[in-house]
Amino acid sequence: MSAIKETIDISRTPEEVFSYVTDPTHLPEWQESAVRVRRLSEEPIAVGSKVSVTRRMGRRETTMTMQVIELDPPRSWHVHGIDGPVRGDVQGRIEPIDDGTHSRLTLAVDFEGHGIGKVLVPLVVRPHVRKEMPEDELTLKGILEAGAAR
Repeated sequence: MSAIKETIDISRTPEEVFSYVTDPTHLPEWQESAVRVRRLSEEPIAVGSKVSVTRRMGRRETTMTMQVIELDPPRSWHVHGIDGPVRGDVQGRIEPIDDGTHSRLTLAVDFEGHGIGKVLVPLVVRPHVRKEMPEDELTLKGILEAGAAR
């Protein structure tokens, strides 16, 4: 299957958008299903960094480890799930618009199912994410444009 993609324009510079969106501790602020995030190392986020992300789908919470596999500030990043039955793969790209005073953010999310995840991905996960992603991007836009992101 192909990745689920969403794009949104944000009235903030690419540097501001990148700084906020690649800080995993902000995920519960703008992603409806993100419940908790725990960084697994103290160093700044870099290629190889891992974070534990707990998400809620329906009444169930699941935790997975995500690892940064690409990081090109302030243009792009790529994180990939390395454990659990459902492993997310997230790629983000930020393009400067309006002479760099605004940004166009594109998120692409895909999934690998392992074990029971092979059933969950098409029946539960993908439909949930298709619905949630546009709402999450609007929440992110609101936070960044309100200037609350630091």
